[in-house]
Amino acid sequence: YAMLLSLIFLIVLVAAIVGFVFRHEIKTNFESNLNLALRDYNATADRHSEAVDTIQRTLHCCGVQNYSDWERTEYFAQRGIPRSCCKSQDDCSEGDLKDPSKAKLKVFVDGCFFLVTSVMESKMSVVAGISFGIACFQLVGIILACCLSRYITNNQYEMV
Repeated sequence: YAMLLSLIFLIVLVAAIVGFVFRHEIKTNFESNLNLALRDYNATADRHSEAVDTIQRTLHCCGVQNYSDWERTEYFAQRGIPRSCCKSQDDCSEGDLKDPSKAKLKVFVDGCFFLVTSVMESKMSVVAGISFGIACFQLVGIILACCLSRYITNNQYEMV
């Protein structure tokens, strides 16, 4: 049991170290995937499109760096900026969303990449605290399992 807990502890430790060391690569990959999701965006029930809409509605943002990122997509040429960028769904018409100067007043202007990464970084302290607490319990479990094993081994020879 102590060996199993030690293995799990080492796996969690290595994952935390790798996540910390490669955090910049994670950000870069997230930004490129968000750009790809915008490029391939369509109004159908595609998983990537739904994810983009959910991020934009939840974080009140639009595009990767800002709302003008949508101008370089095929979706913008057909329908303009998506409705998930609108500040108020009632006040957003399709004509406004096709005109970037009018859309600036109707949609969220901040990009989603900065907001997503800042939310993730603000929550990392909570994740690190919970991980540290779990690691402490694992270490206590390892120590107690070793003590129990030692106690059982010592008592077998005294019973005779």
